Amino acid sequence: MISYNKVILIGNLTKDPEIRYTPSGTPVASFRLAVNRRYKQGEEFKEEVCYIDIVVFGKQAESCGQYLNKGSGVIVEGRLQERRWEGEDGQKRSKHEVVAQTVRFLPRRQESAVGGQVMADKSASGGEPSLSPSVPAGVPEEESALGGLENDVPF
Repeated sequence: MISYNKVILIGNLTKDPEIRYTPSGTPVASFRLAVNRRYKQGEEFKEEVCYIDIVVFGKQAESCGQYLNKGSGVIVEGRLQERRWEGEDGQKRSKHEVVAQTVRFLPRRQESAVGGQVMADKSASGGEPSLSPSVPAGVPEEESALGGLENDVPF
């Protein structure tokens, strides 16, 4: 049977990320993302909010803890996971969360579109993620190689 588990979300943090460390010292960031869905019902527009728990590991977790706070906009790419545990009362519990593989920081409203930061995915060789400038929406990636000159007037 073929299966595919990929989640892409755009939203805002509901509070500052929490940073903790595994027994082996790996940083883990967790935060809740609010994702809005706007739809039309009859003649009026309505909006509903979905809250999703996100977990980030490694260098990306450290960057999330350092640069993100309540209200920060992010694009999260990852996989859906069910976590199971036994509560203090002995009851079995579970919840779904997204384990992020890539977290892209969206620019704040007062920042320029070029000034945002992107947390790049780990390379195929298993290297650490790198921090690089984000590409403004609508600008093909090929143009971003111009090193920020894409906004210069050509005359």
